[in-house]
Amino acid sequence: MIPFTVAGITAVVGGTLHGGRGDAVVDGAVEYDSRKVAPGGMFVAFAGAKVDAHDFAAKAIADGAVVVLGSRPVDGVPTIVVEDPRAALGLLARAVLDRLGDALTVVAVTGSSGKTSTKDLIAALLRTAGPTVATVASDNNELGTPYTVLKVTAATRYLVLEMGSRGAGHLAYLCGIAPPDVSVVVNVGTSHIAEFGSLEGTTLAKGELVEALRPDGLAILNADDPRVAGMAARSAAPVVFAGEADTAAVRATGVTDLGRGRFGFTLHVPGTDPVEVRLDVAGRHQVGNASLAAAVASHAGVDPATIAATLGDLDGLSTRRMDVFDRADDVTVIDDSYNANPASMAAALRALVAVAAGRRMIAVLGFMAELGEYERTAHEEVGRLAAELGVDRLVAVGEQAAPILHGASVVASWGGDPVLVTDQEAAVALLRAELRPRDVVLVKGSRYRTWDIVDALRVEAAAK
Repeated sequence: MIPFTVAGITAVVGGTLHGGRGDAVVDGAVEYDSRKVAPGGMFVAFAGAKVDAHDFAAKAIADGAVVVLGSRPVDGVPTIVVEDPRAALGLLARAVLDRLGDALTVVAVTGSSGKTSTKDLIAALLRTAGPTVATVASDNNELGTPYTVLKVTAATRYLVLEMGSRGAGHLAYLCGIAPPDVSVVVNVGTSHIAEFGSLEGTTLAKGELVEALRPDGLAILNADDPRVAGMAARSAAPVVFAGEADTAAVRATGVTDLGRGRFGFTLHVPGTDPVEVRLDVAGRHQVGNASLAAAVASHAGVDPATIAATLGDLDGLSTRRMDVFDRADDVTVIDDSYNANPASMAAALRALVAVAAGRRMIAVLGFMAELGEYERTAHEEVGRLAAELGVDRLVAVGEQAAPILHGASVVASWGGDPVLVTDQEAAVALLRAELRPRDVVLVKGSRYRTWDIVDALRVEAAAK
């Protein structure tokens, strides 16, 4: 974090300092995990239902923290006391951004699916232009957003924030913490639709990211998604469309299959010569994500040749998202287990077909949460698509995922083999008994239900 005095932090968050010195300076990391506290930092203590982090406040100070931010005083520990430490973090994050001003460009990314991958691609490209801080994994909520903001230093030039939303007003709140200079909307789908109520509700909520822009900002919108493209009317800032549609200013054409689920395309950026891109991530849907990222990078002054080179040699992307690896027994595993919604399920199944390229395909699919009244039909549609794509072995994990198999069964032409297993352990046992060389396995579902399956399969993985 940029340096702040303890008195300055206390004033920003509207707290009361108990003990310690107001002129002491916090210039290290702000952490809410006491195990990560480092000298010069600040420890944030949350009082949870099972664990009260105030109990670790003294240890945090002993490990080098300058002060604790909490909801009650701790004897012998310098503590800034506030009513709500999480809200206080948001206030501090906004103060940091206000102090940095135009020296820092804030890029905010949202969407129903693909926002983490798009955020990762944007961050990779912007790192070629200057020091960049980005959301880790999908730490994109009321805690993750200020936590990420507070990682910036005076040297940081780009801050890339993934912003999640589960209802109206959520993005507006996060943009109040970190007002975006560039807003990127990936898509609108049925993810978390139980909270949004409808696709129209989702569209309204996602569009809050565009409405938060100042007139001197920039909206970068997916030209291939009509609901996203329609958000242009809600922007006070200029709009750039990106994607494969003819309306896209930053456009991908001539998409080709490079093998192992990876794709190439020709990137067109206004005012420059087209360049050839060979994406170093799996999945046909990544072409659209890369186009959005290229639009951000171009706005930051990154030249197309650097964009193409960086997209072709990616490193440090979030884990468990279209991670393709080979085992020692010549089985290929596609780890897309971090989370699932109907759109990402469809993209993953199509990636399975591309990676397999005629090899036997096995899809191990878990439950998709937070779909409300759409839950059964959404799972059935996933199963129907799996059958239409010719998946050979379809494994549904857990009773809640059973409608996937029903959806597959209505495809009369499908000759695949469906099975319902009770849990992750049963899925692993089934795979260990059935896998044979050259099989390709996709693992996808809600994170706590499926990534244990990947971890079990990875034990025997060979290095790429």
